[in-house]
Amino acid sequence: MPINARVFIIDDDAAVRDSLAFLLSTSGFAVTPFETAEHFLDALPRLGFGCVITDIRMPDIDGIELLKRVKATAGHLPVIVMTGHGDVPLAVEAMKLGAIDFMEKPFEDERLINVLHAAFEQSTKATKVAADASELAARLASLSPRERQVLNGLVAGLSNKEIAREYEISPRTVEVYRANVMTKMQAGSISELVRQAIRSGALGD
Repeated sequence: MPINARVFIIDDDAAVRDSLAFLLSTSGFAVTPFETAEHFLDALPRLGFGCVITDIRMPDIDGIELLKRVKATAGHLPVIVMTGHGDVPLAVEAMKLGAIDFMEKPFEDERLINVLHAAFEQSTKATKVAADASELAARLASLSPRERQVLNGLVAGLSNKEIAREYEISPRTVEVYRANVMTKMQAGSISELVRQAIRSGALGD
């Protein structure tokens, strides 16, 4: 979990906000409470990354509507919803809309802490996957049309001679393009190149 990971608490009940803020701040989280969903949404563009904890039943914009708006404008933020007794169907709806978990009141402090740790760990992994995909796409985009053809041939298991025949170029030229592809894709072996192509969806392009 990131040091001083930020948590945004949205609940119209001041006692709940204060209790959660105390619990989480003493557990190493940087907490920012909000009385209403409107206040949170107004501040959202300036908040940066953090985990959202919101009550489901609130006046005006409730937790479900808040979740929809967060996912539409800041889909990278993990959202945990808090529900009262009998609100489990709403919590299930929230999960379908993208909430990572729900906490049925009253809940144990330790469970909330564990859910938050899992949320930040999951988000860190997702961010790394997205960054890796972006980097891989940039490597593919750097290939020339001929280098892309040679890449397709390599991941299809063709030899240099077979690729040369396919595209009517010399085997020596294929070797040059092959070396360029390996360098640009930062692949140390053909097997690694194939894995990259599979991850990027480049096979057959």
